[in-house]
Formats: sequence, C-alpha cells, structure tokens
Amino acid sequence: MNRIVVTGIGVISAIGNTVAENRASLIEGRCGISKLEMFPSKFSGSLPVAEVKISTAALKEKLNAHDPGVTRTTLLALHALQEALTCSHLTNEQISSFDTALIGGNTVGGMCLTDEMYEDAKKETAGSEYIASYDYGSVNIYLQQRYKMNGIINTINTACSSSANAIMYGARLIESGRVKRAIVGGVDSLAKFTINGFNALHILSAETCTPFDENRKGLNLGEGAAFLVLEKESDCIGKKNYATLSGYSNANDAYHASSLSDEGNGPYKAMNDALVKAELTASEIDFINAHGTGTENNDRVEGTAILRLFGKAPAFTSTKANTGHTLGAAAAIEAVYAVLNLYHQELYPGINFKDSISTLGLTPLQSYKKMEIHNIMSNSFGFGGNCSSLIFSKA
Repeated sequence: MNRIVVTGIGVISAIGNTVAENRASLIEGRCGISKLEMFPSKFSGSLPVAEVKISTAALKEKLNAHDPGVTRTTLLALHALQEALTCSHLTNEQISSFDTALIGGNTVGGMCLTDEMYEDAKKETAGSEYIASYDYGSVNIYLQQRYKMNGIINTINTACSSSANAIMYGARLIESGRVKRAIVGGVDSLAKFTINGFNALHILSAETCTPFDENRKGLNLGEGAAFLVLEKESDCIGKKNYATLSGYSNANDAYHASSLSDEGNGPYKAMNDALVKAELTASEIDFINAHGTGTENNDRVEGTAILRLFGKAPAFTSTKANTGHTLGAAAAIEAVYAVLNLYHQELYPGINFKDSISTLGLTPLQSYKKMEIHNIMSNSFGFGGNCSSLIFSKA
C-alpha cells in the first residue's frame, strides 16, 4: 500500500489537445510534424516542427488567462495541468494544502517572448511586463498563484530530461513523507531562441525525423505539456489508479556538452539503476518508450546501451516521430503515453521508419498491438549527459 500511483494525467501536444486525442492519434500513427507557421521566423514554411495548432491568443481566451506577460509556455502548462487535476478529482482544499507539491520542468520559460522584451527595452523606461515571466520558474509561480498552492514548488531544468527529473523529485518527496501528493510534469513552447540554437548545433532535420533509422538526419523540435498526479496508494483508497511509478534513476556520463559516450554509459546506468529501484530484472520490461530523437548520436548510443543491458531488446518505439522533440516536456508527455500503454494494455506503432541502424539491427514496433503489459521503461536523455529512466508498472 506504499506504492506511488498515478491518479491523474493531462497532456497537450501537436497530436492532440487532451489525453483522449493524443491516444487516438497514437493508435492511428499520426504524425504532428509540419512546417513552422505559428510565429514569424526565417524558417517559416521550411523547417519541420511539431506545433500545437492553437494560437496564443486563443489559449488565453480558452483558459481565461489575460494576465500581463503571460507566456505561451505557461498557457500550455496550464492547459495540461487543468486536465490532470480534473482527472485526479483533487479538491481545492487538497490542491492548496501544504501536503501537495508542484514540481515542473522546462527549458524555455519566457524566452518565447524575447522579441517582445527586446522591443520594450528599446522604448520603455519603466521596465517591461515580460521581465517577470522570462525565467524558467515563472511558469510554476503562475500555476501556484492560479491554484493558490501552498506546498513545495520547484522548477527543474536539466535539458531534455527535465520533466523526468521532476517526476523523480515528486516521487522522492512522497517517499520521504514530506508531502502526500505531487503534481509533476513539464512544458516547453517553440521559440526563435530554441530553434536558432538547435540549428546552430546542426542537429535539426530539414525532413520529418526518423528515429532509429539508418538514414536519420536529425530531430524536429516540438512543443507541448503534460502533468501527472502522484499519490501514495494508501492515501487514495477508492480512487482510480492508472499505473504505478515503480522505478526511476538519474545518471550522468559527463562525456560531452551535447553528446553521449559511444558506450552509452550514462543511459546504461540510468536504465540499470531504475531496474534496481523497481526490483525488476531486464527481462521483466515489456516495452521501452525510447528517447529516440532521430539524431546520429542519440539513437546509436541509446540502442547500444539497450543491447548492453537487455541483450535482446524488448519492443520499443520513439513517439518523437509523432510529437517532435518537446525538450523539457518530452519526458512528461512520454510518461503519460506509458501510463496509457499500461492502462489500456496496448502498444502504439512507431512511424517514419524504414531501415535499421546497420551496427545495431534494432527495429521499432511497427504496428498497433494489444497485449499483456506489466512494466514499461521510459528514457529521457539531456544535454550534458543528464540521463533519466522511469519505470511504470500496471496498477
């Protein structure tokens, strides 16, 4: 009865604005990647990205969020959080309790409004409404104020593993008795700052990304948000439990600022230690939601680490071929997908794949599949070698 269970989920991405829409898109193998069109950029109409096709103005109206300086990042987070809280049936008293933590990851913060802040800097003398919302922490501060939260609030930025580490932190707070429940997740919006930065690294693909394919050419950036409500099983008797968070680990191979070691030491240790935490063997993992960015380095190294640990790889895919790489939101979005896998006892098809990486011989799952699923591993690896693995198990 001391297991950590998932009692609520919410998600918004390029393939759906709700959990139900995301699941339907995953079942049909829908790709949400298209040409950039939601904001002006020199890459508009040419660079493939995965956008949430709702304007910032429409999100403000839908969420009744007209506060000065509120960012698209914050609006996406609010959208997903509302769904997760509704799903979990938390009362206002529980949400505002000192026993409830909010832990969120993101990497963009208010950088999506860099142009607006720059314009203010040129013409304003009394400051700018965008300054307070520019840093990463502004997202969770807004959510805290919106829901009158009084518990532990924290923001984590470890690049692409941010929301995996937010989920771990929330779990540790519950396990240590500091809180009864933790609302955990992540968000990121597309921004010129991010697109230009990744383009400078020469890891963006001019075509739709193809994770684990021999001819992969890079990643496609995306945007979105997801939140999960974690509670101790003994504290939520009678509530619907979608899955359990049975294992997790974070490791760092400290190999390179933007690459993983050829041996996959960081990914290997993260996956292995997550198994130890879950008290599972490698053979008990039924499916892996791989980090699978579509870059030359990640897919080769992640595949190498999987083969090192598992010998023969279990079924796996990368949903970044559906959603794009949502950076700080990726791990939380993919955690929701893992929960859906377990709750509905189904696996979703990998897309955009043709040929296996010749040195690995790994082929992602290619078709929708109903099967008995007990344990799922979800990987998220960030710049700087920050590697995180989560294990979710059937409730």
